[in-house]
Amino acid sequence: MLAKLSAFALSGIDAVPVEVEVDAVHASLPKTILVGLPEMAVRESVHRIERALANLGYHRPTGRTIINLAPADLRKDAGAFDLPIALGLLVATGQVKPDQLQDCAAVGELALDGAVRPVKGALSIALAARDRGLKRLLVPAENAREAAVVQEVEVFAAASLAEAVGLVTGQVEVDPVAYRPEEAAAGLNKYDVDFAEVRGQEFAKRAMVLAAAGSHNLLMIGSPGSGKSMLSKRLPTVLPPLTPAESLDTTRIYSATGHLPAGQALLSVRPFRGPHHTISDAGMVGGGTVPQPGEISMAHNGVLFLDELPEFSRRSLEVLRQPLEEGAVTISRASGSTTFPADFILVAAMNPCPCGFLGDVKRACKCPPVAVEKYMGRLSGPLLDRIDLHVEVPAVPFDELTAKADGTSSAAMRDQVLAARDRQRHRFGGDGRVLNGRMTGRLIRRHCPLDAGGEAVLKSAMEDLGLSARAHDRILRVARTVADLAGADRIDQGHVAEAIGYRTLDRKLWAR
Repeated sequence: MLAKLSAFALSGIDAVPVEVEVDAVHASLPKTILVGLPEMAVRESVHRIERALANLGYHRPTGRTIINLAPADLRKDAGAFDLPIALGLLVATGQVKPDQLQDCAAVGELALDGAVRPVKGALSIALAARDRGLKRLLVPAENAREAAVVQEVEVFAAASLAEAVGLVTGQVEVDPVAYRPEEAAAGLNKYDVDFAEVRGQEFAKRAMVLAAAGSHNLLMIGSPGSGKSMLSKRLPTVLPPLTPAESLDTTRIYSATGHLPAGQALLSVRPFRGPHHTISDAGMVGGGTVPQPGEISMAHNGVLFLDELPEFSRRSLEVLRQPLEEGAVTISRASGSTTFPADFILVAAMNPCPCGFLGDVKRACKCPPVAVEKYMGRLSGPLLDRIDLHVEVPAVPFDELTAKADGTSSAAMRDQVLAARDRQRHRFGGDGRVLNGRMTGRLIRRHCPLDAGGEAVLKSAMEDLGLSARAHDRILRVARTVADLAGADRIDQGHVAEAIGYRTLDRKLWAR
C-alpha cells in the first residue's frame, strides 16, 4: 500500500515542504530503501524507526519497503523525519487508515523506545504548515508551545509514537496546544539589569542613548575595568520595547538553531550576543554545507557586543561590513544562496593599547610606540568608517564610584530614545524601520541640510582629520540624531560639533 504524509525540512531558518511517500510490498524479500537525497542522519533513521515500532508492539514491514522524500533535489539532514516516516509505515502496512492523516503534518525524532525527541525550527515549520493550508501539526511535546504561536494550525504535542498514533486515530482525546498571549506578555521587555547600576560614565551613557535612538554602531575605548562591558550589556534596556512581530522574527532564528529556551514560546527581550574573540568568520556570519545562522543573525533586532575588538581575527571583522550596511547577510554555496536577517546595533570595546593603560592618569603604559601602532592597525579603515560613534570611557573616579545616588536609569534614557524615534517615524514614514543610522545618501541630502556655521565646522573636521566620504555621512547621521534628541527640526552648529566629538579614534589616528 502507498502512504503519503506531509513533513518539513529546514533550509536556513525557513521550513520547506517535504512529502514522505512509503510503499510497502509484501511479496518480496525484506528490505527497506530510503531515497530522496537523505544525509547520514536521515539514512540512519530507518534503524531507529524499525526498533521503535517493534518495541511498541507494532508490525514491521515484512517485504520490500521504499521510502521517498520529495522533492528529490533537496537535501534532508535532520532526524525530524522519523515521526512522519513511522506514521507512513503504519499506514502502508494497514495499521493506520490513510484518511486519518489527511490535512496533517508531523515532525519529530524517535528514540528506540518510541519517545519523540525535540527538533529544531518548530516555529518555522508551523508557519510553513499554515501557508500550505494544513489543519493539524504533530510536534514533539518540548516544541509544542513555540509551534502553537501560529494559531491558524492546530498543534498537538506528541510525547511518544504511541501517543501520536492515538492522536491521529482518535483513540486518544487531546485538545490542541493553546497559545496564551498573556503569558508571553508577562515577561515581555523585562530586563534584570539597569543603567542606574552604572555609576558615573554619563558621557558614555549619552553615547548609548544616541546609539539606541538612531541605531548607530558604537565603539568604546578605555582601560580595563572602566565599565565598557557593563554599559554594553544594558543597551537593550533602553531600546524600544520588542514588538510581537520582532519577537516572532527573532524567535525563528533561535528556534532554527536550537537556542530557544525549553518551554518558551517567544523571545521576550531583545537579544544580546557577545561572542568570544576566537570565533571564526563562519561562526560570526553563518555558514556550513547547509548554511546556518551565525552570531550576527542571533543578534537580529538586538545588540552584538564585540569585546577586545582588535583581538578578533581580521577576517572575522571584515565579514561584518556587508551586514552593517544592509541589515542582512547572504551566504552562497554551490547549491544556492541563503539570506539571513542581521539588523543589529554593533557595540565594540577595546583597550587604547596592548597593556590597556595608555592615557590612564594612575597607571603608566609600558607599551612601546611600535606595539601601540601594530595594535591599532588591526582595525581596518573601512570597518571603522562603518562605526558611527567612537567614545573614550575613562576609569570611574572614587567619589563617583562610591556615590549613594543612582546613575541615570534605563527608564529615563528610554524615554529620550522613544521621543527621538517618534520624530524619525514621522519624518521617514512607514513602520519605523528606517532610522537615522540607516539613512541612504538621498535621505541624508534631504533631511540633513546644514547652515553656514555647521558646514564650516564639518569642512574643518574633514580637512584636519582626513575623514572619508563615508565618515562624512556618518557625522551627518549622528548630528541628525543629536538634533532629534534635542527636539530640533534643523541641524545647527552645536549638533554637528557634538557628532564630530564622537570620532575619537579618527582624531587619535590622525594625531599619530
